[in-house]
Amino acid sequence: MRKIFILITLLIMSTAANAESKLQTIKKNGELRVGTTGDWDPMSMKDPATNKYKGFDIDVMRELAKDMGVKVKFVPAEWKTIVAGITADRYDISTSVTKTPKRAEVAGFTETYYKYGTVPLVLKKNSKKFPTWKSLNNKDVTIATTLGTSQEEKAKEFFPKSTLKSVEAPARDFQEVLAGRADGNITSSTEANKLVIKYPQLTIVNDGEKNPAFLAMMVPKKDKAWNNYVSKWIKEKKASGFFETLLAKYNLKSL
Repeated sequence: MRKIFILITLLIMSTAANAESKLQTIKKNGELRVGTTGDWDPMSMKDPATNKYKGFDIDVMRELAKDMGVKVKFVPAEWKTIVAGITADRYDISTSVTKTPKRAEVAGFTETYYKYGTVPLVLKKNSKKFPTWKSLNNKDVTIATTLGTSQEEKAKEFFPKSTLKSVEAPARDFQEVLAGRADGNITSSTEANKLVIKYPQLTIVNDGEKNPAFLAMMVPKKDKAWNNYVSKWIKEKKASGFFETLLAKYNLKSL
């Protein structure tokens, strides 16, 4: 009986050790499946007229697929379920998300390749009313967030006195501010700089960025081979100047 138990244990260990990594599966299938929300300018944007994706992260994923010698397939995802898409094997990797402890409990993070700050947005006509972060932390203030984003969690930390209002994609938090249904929202400094150009009625609260955050791709948590491959690829692309060129293309700050 003891010998049988040992043999079964060794078999289980051997099977786990030889479990196929995403790296082998992708190369075998000739396709890299990428989960992306398509609503984060300029990282990932979906054109509703053509259903095609464009943006910083989209260029990154196309480059990764090219270097792997495979095709890329973009899989629609939502912020509230983007982590679940990794755990349920709906895609092999995600476009960039903010590294958070909550997400790290169930998903793996690659090497980071972009850093940003968090800033609030308000209507320009209300800029004197809301000149600081502190002015937005008030029981008479409504702060909008998008369900499932890292900003949703940050809003609880930054604005404990305010009324928090989460909207579900495809709706976005800044749209609540534009419509007058919320006094402000918070977002990445990257997106904020794009939004104030697209919507000149919005303005950034100008007393500084908070909570520096790091972006990375999500991969299956236990797939070390796939994570190591992508992380090494990111490091090599940093050294080659690829990311520097891409940052310039999208008018983003250096890493």
